[in-house]
This record gives sequence, structure tokens and C-alpha cells, in this order.
Amino acid sequence: MSLRPASHKVNAESRAMPRYIGLLRGVNVGGHAKLPMTKLRELIESLGHTEVQTLIQSGNVVFSSPQDVTSGSIEAALERELGLTVPVILRTPAELQRILAGNPFPGADLSSLHVGFMSRQPPAKAVRELDSARFAPEEVEVKALELYFHLPNGMGRAKLPPYVDRRLGVPTTVRNWRTVTKLLEIARG
Repeated sequence: MSLRPASHKVNAESRAMPRYIGLLRGVNVGGHAKLPMTKLRELIESLGHTEVQTLIQSGNVVFSSPQDVTSGSIEAALERELGLTVPVILRTPAELQRILAGNPFPGADLSSLHVGFMSRQPPAKAVRELDSARFAPEEVEVKALELYFHLPNGMGRAKLPPYVDRRLGVPTTVRNWRTVTKLLEIARG
């Protein structure tokens, strides 16, 4: 299995203009790292990307590009142009499809499912040492570069995601199942 580092390059898929999904961590949360989605769209377009669409105010952007794209190039532009230092995690539509198909909680209410997108693979030892059972009924499953969370009482009251974030020490941004599904829908056009 091949895993990419934080500033990984997503190679062009078989289409002439591959699509990408950019997930920004920590924007527009609790008044911190404010970023209007119009500014995000303008920034992504200024980098030469096209067909730019954003989804909700939490830093989700879908775009096409004739060139290879790196999370580092978007992070640098955010810092240079807008003064924001935030991790950007990139995925392709094929990766989102794989993520949705890999749901380890098939019997769960979809409204209780969330996906944490990690910028790099966490240390195997840190994954093995996770003590998630003490957070029941909350559950987590680590698969490649994603964390699957089943949070029956919702994200707002959940204790497991912050625990996992601290223990793994990998930049991660979490989206609910509905958002991930909608991002894939947008990316497919």
C-alpha cells in the first residue's frame, strides 16, 4: 500500500483535467482562521485551477487542474495571500469513492458517521496503542489515511475524536458522511 506525505503530489488520473478535493483544517471554526469561501475560490483559481466549487463554510473545495497539484502549493498560497497557516489535505474522486465504500460501520445510522482525513500515515505504534474502548459507544477505525468515526451522540459532544487527534499527532480534518458524499457528487460533476 502506497501512502503519501503531507505535501504529497496527486498524480493526474485518466481524465484530461483531473478533479481534486481540497479539505482545509480548522477554518471558520469558533471564529478562528476566518476564510470566506469566495476568497478560497479566488485563491484556487489564481493558482491556475478551474471548475472551482466550494461546499459549506468549513473549507471544502473541489477543482480541476491541468497540472499535478500538491497540498503544499495550496498551503503556501493560503499563507502568502491570506495570512492563514492551515493544513490542506487533498484527495481524488477515486479516493473518496474508496473511502465511502470502505465504511467499517455498515449498520450505523449514516448521520452518526464521520471521516477524518489525515495528511500522512500515523505511526503504527500510536494506532496500536489507541484505547478507544473507554469512549464507547463512540468508535473509531483507522484505515490507511482515514479515520472512520461512529459517533452515535453526534460530533459536538464526542470525546473520541480529540483523543485520537492528540494520540496520533497527525494533521487531520474531519467531515461528516453527508459532506463526504456531497463532495464526491460535486467532483463527479
